[in-house]
Amino acid sequence: MKAWRVAAVLVLAFAAMLAAPLPAMAQGAAASSEKTTEKTAEKAAPVPIRMIRFGVLPLGGTVESRALWTPLMADMSRSLGIPVSAYSVPTYEELDRAIGRDEIDMAFLSAKMALDAVMQRRMKVVAQIARHPSVPEHRAVLLVRKAGPLNTLEAVLAQPEKWRLARGDSRSVTGFIVPQSQLFLPNNIEMETRFRSEFVGTHQATALAVANGDADVATNNTTDLERFRQQFPVEAERLQVVWQSEPPPGAPMVVRRDFPPEFQARLQNFLTGYGKGKGPRADAEREVLKTLRAAYGYVAADDSALLPEARLEHHLGKQRAMAASWVNDAAREQRLQRIEKTYAEQVEILRAAPAR
Repeated sequence: MKAWRVAAVLVLAFAAMLAAPLPAMAQGAAASSEKTTEKTAEKAAPVPIRMIRFGVLPLGGTVESRALWTPLMADMSRSLGIPVSAYSVPTYEELDRAIGRDEIDMAFLSAKMALDAVMQRRMKVVAQIARHPSVPEHRAVLLVRKAGPLNTLEAVLAQPEKWRLARGDSRSVTGFIVPQSQLFLPNNIEMETRFRSEFVGTHQATALAVANGDADVATNNTTDLERFRQQFPVEAERLQVVWQSEPPPGAPMVVRRDFPPEFQARLQNFLTGYGKGKGPRADAEREVLKTLRAAYGYVAADDSALLPEARLEHHLGKQRAMAASWVNDAAREQRLQRIEKTYAEQVEILRAAPAR
C-alpha cells in the first residue's frame, strides 16, 4: 500500500509538471502571433519612394539622349522632392532588359515597348505627347541619297536585294514596325531577309549611314529627321524622303504599376502641368518641351492609349503569317489563331479599368 501511494504521488507530480508550462507556451504563441501580425503589417505598408530611375529611349547617342531629358528630370525632382536619375542605354534591347529586371521606374517608350511592358504587368501608361493641328503629324519615312544610284521608291521596291538597308530596332515603331507593315510586306518584301545587307541602329545612326554612303536606304521618322537636320545640316542636305507612312501610334510615358496610386497621380499631374503655367519658370519649361519635340506638353492617358499599337501588331502578325512558307495550311491556321488570341487578350487588358 505504501509503495502504491508513493507511485500515485509521483504520477500526480509529473502530470502537474507537464501542465505547468502550458500557459507560458500559450503566451509565447500569442506573442509570436502578434509579432507575425506586426511583420505582415510592416510588409503591407507602402515603401517610401526615395528615387525615380528614368529610362531614356536612345535617340542619338546615350550622352545626347541623357542631355535632352536632364532639364525635365531636374524639374521633376524639384517638384516631387526626390532625386530623379537617368537610366540611359545605347539600344532598345538593353532598355527592354532593364525594364524586365525592374531597374526602371519611369520611361518614355516606343508604343511597342510600352505595350510589352504593360502586358507583362510591369508598367502602366500615365501620359502621352499632346498633338495640335498646327504641328505636322509624326510619321515614319524612308530615306535615300539625292545623288546616289537609288533615288526613287520604285527602285527600292523593284530590286531590294541590290541595296544596303539601315533600319531601326524591331521594337521601334517608325524604324521597323510601320515600314514593314505599311510598305514592305504589302510589296512582298521582308525587311530582314530581302536586302543585300542590313544595319540596325538609332534614327540618327541610320540617317548618317545613308548620308555617308554606308547604306543605300534607311527607315526614319519626321521628328528625328528634323532633329537630324539641326545637328547635321551638311549630311541632311544629302538626303531625300521617298516615302511617308500614315501617322503611327504615339510614344507614351509609363510608370511602374506597383507604385502607390497617389504617387502615380503626382507624376501624372507633374507631366500634364509641365509648361502650362505663366512666368519665367513656365517659359523655361516650354523651351524644354520644344527640345523634346513635345511643344504642347503632355496629356493624361491610360493603357487604352496602346490600343492602336495592339491593332498595328495584330495586322503585322497576320501579314507575316500569310507571307511565310508553311508545311501545310493547318500550320498557318494555327498561327493565325494564336495571333487572334493574343490580340483579344491585349484588347481586354488595355480596355480594363486601371488597377488600384
